[in-house]
Amino acid sequence: MLNYFSRRPVWCIIGLAKPTQFCGAVGMEAFMKQTATQFQMPGMLNVLNISPRRSFDTEPWAAFYCRLSQDDGLDGESNSIQHQKQILERYAKEHGITRYKFYVDDGISGTTFNRPGFQEMLADIEAGYVNMVVVKDMSRFGRDYLQVGMYTEVLFPEKDIHFVAINDGVDSEKGDNDFTPLRNLFNEWYARDTSKKIRAVVKAKGMSGKRLSHLPPYGYIMGDEGNWVIDEETGPVVKEIFALCLSGLGPTKIANILTARNIPTPGTINYRRYGNKQGYCPQAPCKWVYQTVSNILERVEYLGHTVNFKTTKKSYKSKKVIINGDDKRMVFKNTHPALIDQDTFDRVQAIRKGKCRHTKIGSVGLFSGLLFCADCGSKMYHHRGSGIKESYEYYTCAGYSKRVNPCTTHHISVKNLKKLVTDDLRRVTHFASENEREFVTMLVSCSMREQKRALAEMQRELENSQNRYDELDNIIQHLYEDKIKGQLTDERFAKLSAGYEAEQKGLEGTIKELSEQIAQKTDKTINIDRFMKLVKKHTSFEELTPTLLNTFIEKILVHEVEINAEGKKHQEIEIVYNFIGSVELPEEATHEEASEPVELPKRESRRSKKSA
Repeated sequence: MLNYFSRRPVWCIIGLAKPTQFCGAVGMEAFMKQTATQFQMPGMLNVLNISPRRSFDTEPWAAFYCRLSQDDGLDGESNSIQHQKQILERYAKEHGITRYKFYVDDGISGTTFNRPGFQEMLADIEAGYVNMVVVKDMSRFGRDYLQVGMYTEVLFPEKDIHFVAINDGVDSEKGDNDFTPLRNLFNEWYARDTSKKIRAVVKAKGMSGKRLSHLPPYGYIMGDEGNWVIDEETGPVVKEIFALCLSGLGPTKIANILTARNIPTPGTINYRRYGNKQGYCPQAPCKWVYQTVSNILERVEYLGHTVNFKTTKKSYKSKKVIINGDDKRMVFKNTHPALIDQDTFDRVQAIRKGKCRHTKIGSVGLFSGLLFCADCGSKMYHHRGSGIKESYEYYTCAGYSKRVNPCTTHHISVKNLKKLVTDDLRRVTHFASENEREFVTMLVSCSMREQKRALAEMQRELENSQNRYDELDNIIQHLYEDKIKGQLTDERFAKLSAGYEAEQKGLEGTIKELSEQIAQKTDKTINIDRFMKLVKKHTSFEELTPTLLNTFIEKILVHEVEINAEGKKHQEIEIVYNFIGSVELPEEATHEEASEPVELPKRESRRSKKSA
């Protein structure tokens, strides 16, 4: 067996004789051809030019390095690479170099040195296999003058490597070239200038509303004139993913469902249609993962909008992709057909923010992610363990369970909670459908009162923040005057002013946020319209489902159980509906449980604690 390019030949490791010792110098080439064919190394003889009469495991070779920038937009070993090889082979012929190996990086920028071919060459240099490095010119070696200088002026001399850049007249054996550092600097300037121009073009394109992405997202295909149209194959899958999320399933369970149905992943679809290998796994073309589903659920493009500038890089030298925040992104609405409506998308995002907690048996409660403690604001934990009847399921305050705050249990059974929410939802939807005008008028009136109250609060907070900001200005000014007069040392002044300036900076963010909130505070009539659309869509329902809950309800606040003067227990819950908030109809706003909270038997109580 022959592993020619390893640091130590295999025959040395297993104690066999060298090929020359049993096949002779004449049979060397035949041996190499046979080995290369046997171990699927067809390019081995062409990669390294070796005379068959020499012992090829002891003598070093010359490294001929070729690189083509990604900006050239060429794939594979392009003509430019072939041209570099011709120049290098001509140099080898003219200078009597018979042992050489090509190291090629095609389509990789010179600003990075993390290139496969370059790194392979460095490994061979470290192993002592290379005594000479030859490139067409310095720009092919790299475009970072500091890194290029480190290799050519530090590493190569230490390793006794003869370095040649043919077209630039650089030859380390002929002494230092005074223009080489300047040439490297110009090469980096060229890369920086090219990057700046490309960024400017991309920015102008993105600001104009043109898409910066080359491939349409999963669920779409490229139509005429570059427009995105809904894909008949993958579009329904996207809709189903959102529907499954609304039904209470998380990304992992959704991924498992899609995998079980052998639905090709987005990476597989892109590879089959466009030849793009990113995200494609040939061993598992239908294996969906958590992150893939999450990305689909968060994509604004499914609303029919174009989103530009989603990512960026700190510099042209860095390959690390940074995810931009919403403030740096540009959204152009209604540029292509929508797969998901706004209401569904908003509700899914709300569900994603309030991730549900699974019980020990792997189930998710009907109200998980919607239930909150009315006193401390913590989530409510769903308790259901193995061996506990479904009728004994209940929720408790997470703050109480974790002992993170002095809250109480807020115990409420699922059975009673389900009845209360079902009755209230039917009551609200029925009243809204039968008395639409009165319902809208009532909500607008309540909204106006709530809005005025909220605006007054924000205005008061904004005024206080602004006054404190102005006060800090005066304090800093007085401190400066004391410093000038010599009443305050430089160290003391720096310490005090730094603290006040930090407080001022925090106030700036608060003032800006409050000003934006006040400016954006508008009437909620449009939200009422969205709620009425839901009512008309779901005029009646037989049972409470996760989809129905997530469609209508934003959150449910659970108060602690109270005992009245007669010794009877009652518990109030507050239902906050999507788009309209809490609804106070001309009926009793409080709800009394059908029965007292269920007291579990001792054995079952212990089990429930284990499942918490």
